[in-house]
Amino acid sequence: MTARIIDGKAIAAEVRAEVARACAELAKQGVTPGLATVLVGDDPASHVYVRSKRKACAEVGIKSWDHDLPAETSQDALLELVDKLNADDAVHGILVQIPLPDHVEEQTVLDAVAPTKDADGFHPYNLGRLLSGSPIVAPATPAGIQQLLLRSGVETSGAEVVIVGRSNIVGKPMGALLVQKAEGANSTVTICHTRTRNLAEHTRRADILIAAIGRAHAIAADMVKEGAVVIDVGMNRTEQGLVGDVDFDTVKEVASAITPVPGGVGPMTIAMLLSNVVSQTKRGLA
Repeated sequence: MTARIIDGKAIAAEVRAEVARACAELAKQGVTPGLATVLVGDDPASHVYVRSKRKACAEVGIKSWDHDLPAETSQDALLELVDKLNADDAVHGILVQIPLPDHVEEQTVLDAVAPTKDADGFHPYNLGRLLSGSPIVAPATPAGIQQLLLRSGVETSGAEVVIVGRSNIVGKPMGALLVQKAEGANSTVTICHTRTRNLAEHTRRADILIAAIGRAHAIAADMVKEGAVVIDVGMNRTEQGLVGDVDFDTVKEVASAITPVPGGVGPMTIAMLLSNVVSQTKRGLA
């Protein structure tokens, strides 16, 4: 068996086209969705990622305000900027790129973003709404994974889903999304982490395996059930280039479907961020 490749670029293009159409409809009402991005410091990966987000905004009709701040920016100054953006009616979404410098309390800054302008879906209010089954916006990467599954025809209802990784960005909200009584969900979810005993025993149960560990090739073929769907969230820079958390070349011979790295989950994260901005814009008009 050789796995079907789930093409994140193609599915992300579908989502972006839908966002562009929504922006065009809003423009007829005299409304242009606006996203303010806040980037602190000179982390290379963050700069590349934010640049991609800004380019994507321009392509679909979202106005982007760019705030690039030096690494020594104080927490008070950053909070002052966030307050200013919260009060700006032209800004419908705010994205604070993480990680932030060590002297800044990351959660304090994320909590300062108004829930109604939370483009990333990281605010405790929005995470709480997600957990309760009435989300306004969901974190972009988990939402993108759910769309990958839906648009690839992967059945989630009743499926055993194992998520490896418990971060607030991917693992926990991913579990919250897939356990809901909703389309693209209704799964039985297990979340594994660094203290999980006998990890392979859990991963081999999975009908859908989602790897979000942050360690290159951590998931080997003998950890995957034959016919499983494998979603690789990892982005690890190695001497061989960019690789995922899954050993792609061996696992593709066991899985029924798999996402590549790059070209799988990554494009969906940006596409769903754009979708979140439009959702927040529409909610502000209601």
